[in-house]
Amino acid sequence: MKDTSINYELEKNLEVINQIDDLVGETVDNVLVDPDECWQPTDFLPIMGDPGAFDEVKLLQERAAGIPDTIITSLIGNMITEEALPSYQTYFNLLEGVNPDGSLTSERGWVRWSKAWTAEENRHGDLLNKYLYLSGRADMKKVEQTIHRLIYNGFDPKSDKDPYQAIIYTSFQERATKVSHVNTGKLADKAGDIVLARICKTIAGDEARHEKAYKSFMSRILEIDPNGGVLAFEKMMRKQIVMPAVLMAEGGKNPTLFDQFSAITQKIGVYTGWDYARIIDHLVKLWDIENITGLDGAAAKAQEYLAGLSSRYMRLADRMKTPDEISLAWLK
Repeated sequence: MKDTSINYELEKNLEVINQIDDLVGETVDNVLVDPDECWQPTDFLPIMGDPGAFDEVKLLQERAAGIPDTIITSLIGNMITEEALPSYQTYFNLLEGVNPDGSLTSERGWVRWSKAWTAEENRHGDLLNKYLYLSGRADMKKVEQTIHRLIYNGFDPKSDKDPYQAIIYTSFQERATKVSHVNTGKLADKAGDIVLARICKTIAGDEARHEKAYKSFMSRILEIDPNGGVLAFEKMMRKQIVMPAVLMAEGGKNPTLFDQFSAITQKIGVYTGWDYARIIDHLVKLWDIENITGLDGAAAKAQEYLAGLSSRYMRLADRMKTPDEISLAWLK
């Protein structure tokens, strides 16, 4: 026997997703940048056909030589995450109600968003990949194998094809990647590589725009369907946010590779348990979860759970030990 409550919930979610399609289309036009106006990796790196390009590469390598191995390893992990974009666009277009016609040339707002958003994101992996290649600090064969395996394995954020949960996931994840790039940039600047610091700051700026857009989509969903929105938020947080690159080593020779990467980001302060807790706190306050009124029984319980969640994770972060020993990957 089919669960009619689940079917009804999905139908209601699809109605809301259709209702805000125009808002999403407007966001493509007003928040994202025309491809002819966007920055590109060549704005930051030597143009290899220009006179003096090899001198610029030498300077790049001199700057990169002073960056600690832990920061380079963290940067590589961030880059690998960004390079798995084919999976992210595919995932977004498989969400219920986003692309019902299965057309990637559709003028539907959600489809336009999925293409324009991932097109902007695609430059991040390109830029970091080329920087690392020119720096001479990474074992690029190992890096390329990890990227290959991550795309090979796919991407599952555990959102059950539910667009509400997916938008909560992306709201969280865009903020998390922004934090990671900002902190990496600060460490690069401290290590003396001002160009890498500018690269990280620029990428973080993109993530901030994308984060703002996704949060605005969820804000509108909560206005229209507060019960459904709060329940989706609770579901996503009970499962915990899975990082996009979690499958980077599944089935490979080094199955603990993602855990090694996570330990490094925790140890050097690029992305920590405290950051996870702070992002929950930010979203709960931004969407004013605690003050939503008129919720039904299940949603009211979800509201109570969400209200205390960031404090719970902050206590966990306080007890979390910084790894004493870490394994470095992808280095020459």
